[in-house]
Amino acid sequence: MSSLSAVIFLSYLLGSVSFAIVVSRLRGLADPRSYGSGNPGATNMLRSGDKAAAALTLIGDAAKGLLAVVIVRLLFLPAAVSVDEAQLWLAAGAGAVFLGHLYPVFFRFQGGKGVATALGALLGLSPLLGLLVLLVWLLVFGITRISSLSALAAAVSAPILAALPWAGFFQTPVWWAVLLMSLLLLLRHRSNIRDLLSGKERPVSPSDSEKPPC
Repeated sequence: MSSLSAVIFLSYLLGSVSFAIVVSRLRGLADPRSYGSGNPGATNMLRSGDKAAAALTLIGDAAKGLLAVVIVRLLFLPAAVSVDEAQLWLAAGAGAVFLGHLYPVFFRFQGGKGVATALGALLGLSPLLGLLVLLVWLLVFGITRISSLSALAAAVSAPILAALPWAGFFQTPVWWAVLLMSLLLLLRHRSNIRDLLSGKERPVSPSDSEKPPC
């Protein structure tokens, strides 16, 4: 197996660990795909009434995105023969862990929307880029209290910020990976986009923590 294939394979398997489902099973909660938005992610986990489970899901999904890129940096980059090859491996690791979250092989390819995992991968690629994208999410959420709108704003901002001269990623494999993740995030949020345009999307509120049947 080539190094690139190993990066893709290992990162995809790591991304396929859906923390929303794992945490729900460990805490005796209903499958997050069976209630609310049906999305196995931190926001939908709030509807379980278990805030700790939602927090664990958020941390776990972000951590696996970060870990995938860190593993590439530690185990594979020392063997890279050029900057281009190193960038390709980093891009492959970030993209594969994200795709694993969206289409997890362990859970019948029914994954989440990927916001936390994408953020973790961005932090691994460039801590400053990741923090700036997180700041965009926090600013929009602080104003609107709408999680999906915050995610969409962050998704749009990521490739723009990554294309700025200070980042040094424009038109590199890493930038294309960031662009791909952003486009897939927009695609996964298409129902939210429709609801936003029709005025049906609701802000996150305490009432979103109703207990589903277990």
